[in-house]
Amino acid sequence: MGIGGNFWDFLKPYAKNEGFDYLRNKKVAVDLSYWIVQHETALQFSHVRNPHLRLTFFRTINLFSKFGAFPVFIADGKPSPLKSQARISRYFRSSGIDVNDLPVAEEGVSADRNKFFVKCVEECVELLKLLGMPVLTAVGEAEALCAQLNSEGLVDACITADSDAFLYGAKCVIKHLDPKSKEPIECYQIEDIECGLGLKRKHLIAVALLVGSDHNLSGVPGIGMETALRLVKTFSEDEVLQRLHEIGSGAILPLDVDVGSPGKFAQRLKTPHCSLCGHPGSKTAHNKVPCEYCHRSTSMNCSKKSPGYKCECSACDLKREEKEYKKTENWRLRVCKKIEECSFSSNEIAELYLRNEVIDGFMPCLSWNRPSLEMLVDFSVYYLHWEPFYVRQRLFPMLSTIFLREKALNSDVTLLDGQYEFDSIQRLKVRCGHQFYEVKWRKSTSGMCGVEHSISPAGSSVGSALQFEEIDTEESLHFSDELDVPQLHSDGGCHFISTDENLELVQNAFPADVDSFLQQKVCSSFCNLLLDFLLVSL
Repeated sequence: MGIGGNFWDFLKPYAKNEGFDYLRNKKVAVDLSYWIVQHETALQFSHVRNPHLRLTFFRTINLFSKFGAFPVFIADGKPSPLKSQARISRYFRSSGIDVNDLPVAEEGVSADRNKFFVKCVEECVELLKLLGMPVLTAVGEAEALCAQLNSEGLVDACITADSDAFLYGAKCVIKHLDPKSKEPIECYQIEDIECGLGLKRKHLIAVALLVGSDHNLSGVPGIGMETALRLVKTFSEDEVLQRLHEIGSGAILPLDVDVGSPGKFAQRLKTPHCSLCGHPGSKTAHNKVPCEYCHRSTSMNCSKKSPGYKCECSACDLKREEKEYKKTENWRLRVCKKIEECSFSSNEIAELYLRNEVIDGFMPCLSWNRPSLEMLVDFSVYYLHWEPFYVRQRLFPMLSTIFLREKALNSDVTLLDGQYEFDSIQRLKVRCGHQFYEVKWRKSTSGMCGVEHSISPAGSSVGSALQFEEIDTEESLHFSDELDVPQLHSDGGCHFISTDENLELVQNAFPADVDSFLQQKVCSSFCNLLLDFLLVSL
């Protein structure tokens, strides 16, 4: 996706692997189409119903509650006619369909998006809104709006594997999230890329024009990534796109190199060199008059030159410069010829990348709301065939995260309209090298201990029996996105649910309970040390 020529491989040295807290309290723009295309790999598990909805559900909860981010989801608008072929090809390929049978969009006409793909997007948007997430629809490509929001400081990063985001102006791109890793976030900062590759944004656009991108799949035949990088580096950022346009129009431009103009080489006079020592001057002349260079270093006449000897006189330096110049010029002429022969046209594609997706002065309203629990249950029952209990249990980490955030600001807030209360901190838990508090939440029974309740929608009291065991679902065996399912247990006729929570969130919401827990840990550690000492003494 994005720039061809294995562009991500060239960026890999500049990637940074960040920890869980990197995204905490940061706004991130998520390319929704990228997520959906990823979901199609799940089609190999035929028993999974609507995998795009399932993974969107769990990934959103993980991104919001585990990583602590505030995601903004971006849906594609009207696709560029130039990108239609690439988009259809990528989607069909991910679905295991022969790309040779793909429809081709007519020139200047944008082919309608695959109806099934549109349906997937619409269903995901509906789900995300029920989860309380902001969803924006781009005028054109989603990654373009992601990048625009990032470049204007409205979000801190973009989550996408489409390298086109850099061409649209993204500052920080997160390509991969792996919740099971100690450093789960693969992050690319544009300043690191610019510094490492020596390229600016317009240089990257020029590279995409040459090696191919989603707007021009083939690029220039015969030009790979290394050739493209070498060529664009010969131009400044301000001129590179115009120079490529001129080359594509048949203009062979003079090469700007440090060695000087070709006229410099035309004036070079051939200087004879001694066949014995290799220094300027003939062997006959050196027999009459000692070689200046040899005599100065050895106080002797000519000495035999060593294997691989290279004369460093100005004439030889100029000769080597001329040779390098001709080599570079011949290479450049071959590349320019390839660009000219493919009827290269860069302006339309370059303008797409440089065009602002967001109207100047327009500030999108980004707000995160509480999930519509009852409607989410109905949605999941209909589309995913999940039991209401299963939905409420999996959604609980998002609800507890919202509660902890609000509790730090307002002590009067309740969890699920008071249906659940903070009970205690069970332990300090380490997952993938990152610490969490395991928090125990007590079902508020109001004198009804022993009566089983479900995690019910806000404002309702559900008295149907809640079975405290895992629902058997084969789906969860195949996906890494569903992590840390809240644990249900009962004690003394009362019911509890346990979740893993961020240390800072719990500290801010329940400082006294955290202090008490830490003091108990210190006392327990001291007692264990004392007991060990006494046992050793005996």
